[in-house]
Parts: sequence; C-alpha cells; structure tokens
Amino acid sequence: QVQLVESGGGLVQAGGSLRLSCAASGITFNGYYTLGWFRQAPGKEREFVATISWSGGSTAYGNSATGRFTISRDNAKNLVYLQMNSLKPEDTAVYYCAARYGPIAYRRNDYDYWGQGTQVTVSS
Repeated sequence: QVQLVESGGGLVQAGGSLRLSCAASGITFNGYYTLGWFRQAPGKEREFVATISWSGGSTAYGNSATGRFTISRDNAKNLVYLQMNSLKPEDTAVYYCAARYGPIAYRRNDYDYWGQGTQVTVSS
C-alpha cells in the first residue's frame, strides 16, 4: 500500500523559509517513480508546484515556484523535499505530495498517489 506523509508546514512571516518533507512507503522509491508537490488554497484549484524525476536529474516548477522553491529527493531515505524561500502571503495553501509511475508531469490527474497535505501559512 502506497503511503505519502507530508511534514514541515507551519506559520512563517513573509520573506521567510520553510522546508517541506514527504516520506514515501509502499513504493519502490528509486524505481521509475516521479514525485511532485501541489498546493491548494481555499476556494482555488489544486495547483502544480514542482516535480522531480526518479533519478533527480529532471525537475520542473510551476510559475509561482520558479526561482524561489527547490525540489529534491533522497532515495536512500525515501524522502522528497520542497525548500521554499522568500515566501509570500499568496503561498498560503495546503501542500500535497504526489507520486506517479512514469516521467515528470504537471497535471493533477497524472499522479496516482497523494498524501494528506500539510498547511503552510505565510503572514504579511
């Protein structure tokens, strides 16, 4: 059974940083699994944030994340991270970790497995 568990969310002031983690179990982590981060703010659609290939050699970011967020993974520990810098109030959302078997992808429907999410709140 695939399980993704996010952690690291919280309350931070604008301009601050947070690092989210996602622990994966039940999948062959260094198999051909792509990991991704999405976020959803109240009243809005779930939005693509970042994705990373199984090897870590390919990454991609959504417009809101480019230049401020960095995705990485540690296959030895079955973890994927999202380092978020220069946070803005508009980054406030529930952040979700997701996994799919295959190359990097950007659409919510491309991902097969989801975590429960972790709340990130950025105060102005």
